[in-house]
Amino acid sequence: MNLKTVFENNKSWIQGKLDVSSDYFKDLSDGQNPELLYIGCSDSRVTAEELMGAAPGEVFVHRNIANMVISIDLNVMSVVNYAIDHLKVKHVIVCGHYACGGVKAAMQSADLGILNPWLRNIRDVYRIHRVELNAIECEDKRYDRLVELNVQEQCVNLIKTAAVQKAVRDRGLEVHGWVFDIHTGKLIDLKIDLEKYLDDIQEIYHLD
Repeated sequence: MNLKTVFENNKSWIQGKLDVSSDYFKDLSDGQNPELLYIGCSDSRVTAEELMGAAPGEVFVHRNIANMVISIDLNVMSVVNYAIDHLKVKHVIVCGHYACGGVKAAMQSADLGILNPWLRNIRDVYRIHRVELNAIECEDKRYDRLVELNVQEQCVNLIKTAAVQKAVRDRGLEVHGWVFDIHTGKLIDLKIDLEKYLDDIQEIYHLD
């Protein structure tokens, strides 16, 4: 897609919105009140709002390579805190996807430069679950399972944070782990028992 096409598409998009409602952009500029925070992968094939059928203003979105939630990443932590403390979202979703290039790259032995420290976090997920993963003979299925486990561990990272713990306690915030099946278009809820994980980590990660 060239840049000229982008601006032509923008004009068509504007007109399409105005055809539906002449106040569309006035209403849009009045502010946002999303109920969902979506943390997903930067992969160009996985667009958050489109796969959920969401309209502008309904979802607060953060995307990075392999949908990571890393405590020392000020970008994702700023997004999480803003969404929870100021926008008062009701749900936080970590959504991975099958055929994730970031997950696959993490399991390669190649030197990937500046990506190395980022992908090391995925390698740590593999290390934690290596017994289960090494028992899976099919390489593609092993990567798919690592995608799921990576989502799980990023959800666990979320519930280690003070903002999430406080919102869970005070107003019932819910954290969810999903996977987008890029082969079928389906969203899959992994139904992670995060209450169990929260109970298990309370002794170490409990924050008042």
